[in-house]
Amino acid sequence: MAFYTGKGDHWTTRLFDSPQGKRVSKSSPIFETLGMLDELNTLTGWCRVVAPSELEAGGRNVHDILLDVQDHLFTLQAEVAGAPKSIAQASTNSMNEIIQTIEKSLPEVKSFLVPGGTEFSARLDIARAVSRRAERRLVQLHESGERAISDSSRTYANRLSSLFYALTRLANRYAGVAEKPPSYR
Repeated sequence: MAFYTGKGDHWTTRLFDSPQGKRVSKSSPIFETLGMLDELNTLTGWCRVVAPSELEAGGRNVHDILLDVQDHLFTLQAEVAGAPKSIAQASTNSMNEIIQTIEKSLPEVKSFLVPGGTEFSARLDIARAVSRRAERRLVQLHESGERAISDSSRTYANRLSSLFYALTRLANRYAGVAEKPPSYR
């Protein structure tokens, strides 16, 4: 199989649900959304490769949690591209349990926190910010009517930034890095 076909050289491509012979402009909001989800998936992998092997959340290894996130992002990308797929509500429920377990183990947050702390937590902060942007694009795509995205997939996308935030705080706690609120100077 070739890495490229050259068919996209005229700035169009096909989606899963494109009728035979029908191509879609690469300027479509669908491709902007797919690109943002791809960026988020890549960032999630970048976080996963430095996750401490012994770090756990909700009885699960953080490395495995991030791998699950990547798998769900592929499902979401497939849905955006027109495949008959969506993220099950049970996946969001499972993510909620992980977030709640992490929150219970950490001090209550009463302010914004300055991003960073460790290499791992800084990467998670970037993933959190990009996940919010990807969610906004996903909702915009859905609301435009160009592509219907399931409620369960949109809910998962909404909750994902909370997971990254919780993991950021957990990573800093694990590394012994104190959380620092901004000084608003």
